Amino acid sequence: VQLQASGGGLVQPGGSLRLSCAASGNFFSINAMGWYRQAPGKQREFVAISTKGGNTNYADSVKGRFTIARDNAKKTVYLQMNSLVPEDTAVYYCRITYGSNSISWGQGTLVTVSS
Repeated sequence: VQLQASGGGLVQPGGSLRLSCAASGNFFSINAMGWYRQAPGKQREFVAISTKGGNTNYADSVKGRFTIARDNAKKTVYLQMNSLVPEDTAVYYCRITYGSNSISWGQGTLVTVSS
């Protein structure tokens, strides 16, 4: 299973970005699809998740600003990020769980929020 993330870049404070992560490979079904991030000098942290049943959950720091969505037919998860602040600067990683209990991580895409 491979995950290809895209959509990162440089954006000014208050701006928006949309990240995408497409899964490919030989697997039966995707369970949860989510996003994590790692800022310079910090540990990787949870950002948002979308379960197979359609439930979503967000880190408190992004609630009301970020929206996670998934397209099961395309095996793709999205992260719409609005009202970005410099503290959102990080490498963003997508993560999926699939099959009985397998996990796969994407390669990361850099988001820089700066004026």
